[in-house]
Amino acid sequence: MNRTEFIITTAIILFIAFAVGWFANWLVHRFTRVRQSDVADLDRMSQELHEAEETRDQAITYLQQREAELTNQLTQTEAELRAAMDGLRDARREAEELRAELGR
Repeated sequence: MNRTEFIITTAIILFIAFAVGWFANWLVHRFTRVRQSDVADLDRMSQELHEAEETRDQAITYLQQREAELTNQLTQTEAELRAAMDGLRDARREAEELRAELGR
């Protein structure tokens, strides 16, 4: 094998290696390509997720407002109960004083 034959053989082998690599790359991309329907499904799912997150945030906000309202109402009710208990205690003491006065 002389020098020219060696160069031609090496060039052919390198070209065949390049062709096989290019074909393998084409096959990989062919089988791993994302289809348009998959992209549409992903877009739809991301939109639904976004809407679900917004709904969740609205529900959390509503529950926080409702909790604040109920806490305020409970505080007011407890204050009214204390006032009623104080009034009842004063009325009982006054009734006892009047009974004691009538009893003398």
